[in-house]
Formats: sequence, structure tokens, C-alpha cells
Amino acid sequence: MFKRSTISENIKKYRAKLGISQDRLSKLSDVTYNTIIKIESGATSNPRVETLKKISDALRVGIDDLMK
Repeated sequence: MFKRSTISENIKKYRAKLGISQDRLSKLSDVTYNTIIKIESGATSNPRVETLKKISDALRVGIDDLMK
């Protein structure tokens, strides 16, 4: 089980580094905007690995970078 606060904080951090919005991340990762919001807010407690992979690819980081 992943720590949701870690994942959500890391997504926000890497997204801010790239200077992209949640909407832009949604488009780049092919993950719905609503899903991005839910993961970042912690409402989705256990995002699918496939979803995290798409997000990590869009953010140009490894999936493990989102989980540490």
C-alpha cells in the first residue's frame, strides 16, 4: 500500500517543477482531470500502478520517485 500523502505531495512537487497545471498534467498523462485532483487531494487512497506510471512518465520521473 502506498502512502497517499507522499504520492500526492510528490506529484504536486514535480508538477510545480515543470510549471504545469493539473489540467495540463491530465492531458500529458492521459489521466482524467478528476483523477489527478483526487490523487493530489488524497481522496484516492490507492491509485492504480498504471495510473501512477502514466503520471510519472508525463512528469519525466520514475514511478518510484512518486512513492518515496
